[in-house]
Amino acid sequence: MRLALTADWLPIFAGAEHVIAEFHTLWPSAPIFTTVAARRGLGPLQNADIRVSRLQPWFQFLHDHRLLLPWMPATVEAMDLRGYDVILSSSHAVGKGIVPPSSATHICYCHTPMRYAWEMEERYLQDFRIPKLARKTVKGLLTKLRRWDLTTAKRVDVFIANSSETQSRIRSVYRRESTVVSPPIHERFFAYPLSREQMERRHAFLAVGRMVPYKRFDLLIAFANARRLPLVIAGTGPDEKRLRRLAGPTVTFLGYVADEDLPRIYTNARALLFPPHEDAGIVPLEAQACGTPVIAFRRGGAADSVKEGVSGLFFSDQSTGAIAEALARFEDMIYDPIAIRTHAKQYSAEKFREKIKVIVQAS
Repeated sequence: MRLALTADWLPIFAGAEHVIAEFHTLWPSAPIFTTVAARRGLGPLQNADIRVSRLQPWFQFLHDHRLLLPWMPATVEAMDLRGYDVILSSSHAVGKGIVPPSSATHICYCHTPMRYAWEMEERYLQDFRIPKLARKTVKGLLTKLRRWDLTTAKRVDVFIANSSETQSRIRSVYRRESTVVSPPIHERFFAYPLSREQMERRHAFLAVGRMVPYKRFDLLIAFANARRLPLVIAGTGPDEKRLRRLAGPTVTFLGYVADEDLPRIYTNARALLFPPHEDAGIVPLEAQACGTPVIAFRRGGAADSVKEGVSGLFFSDQSTGAIAEALARFEDMIYDPIAIRTHAKQYSAEKFREKIKVIVQAS
């Protein structure tokens, strides 16, 4: 079996790239076809056979893959995948748009149908600060992107969804069924030492992620400021300057935290606060693997992975009042970090690879 991997783009090593890394672990000799890539910072993918498109020189000049989105559909379709029996794509945007050979099976691990081309169009226009004069043009491009996205779904033989919510959206948008396989938790998070006594020494609450508006760090900062709550935020991103201006004295910013240091950060936290609506979300999974309870917005992938009363609890809407109510309940509960880790083991990287391998072999 000759197998090829495809990805939307590889500018950084984030959630979607962790999935590609597990595919690469299963099939280390399989080439990875993608639009653009930055070799530095790709962790276990740095030595992989990554084959970039004709957009790579433009990416190296512009340093922002999003500016190249209008040209990506045609670029992806031009990728030469002749000679491969199986194409396994990891896609939340254009990766599934490849044109597979007629004899090949195309399996798509779908992180989400393209959110900014569908129900979150207005939100993305605001988040990326698209000028009003340019919005009509951008909306026209997104309309074309929606039409193209629908046609590419027909090129997929088997869909894998990263959460129940994504499964529902695949059914709604593409009219296709799928199998749910949650994102993988790296072994390093299970290897960090745990004890029940640690819970008594934990003090601050934690938030982790890329600093972009939809992650709702601003909501957590407003809550921490009002309640003088000790809050530690790990991550960087385009919204960082604004968030630092909003933060009061009880909010600490760690900036970039290397993957190998994340287990310690999670383990030292009293709980992870997770307010965004994520299709899947690897952060709550990593926290649970470190024995840390999660207080999450009850939408998206967190609703799949957090077991209420065992590994965390939920709040019903994205508001400071809802978070306050959840924290009041949290104060009355006792969590066992070892029980939380045991719950998280069903989402380990090893389990992920087993499930993916079964699906590929069956196809």
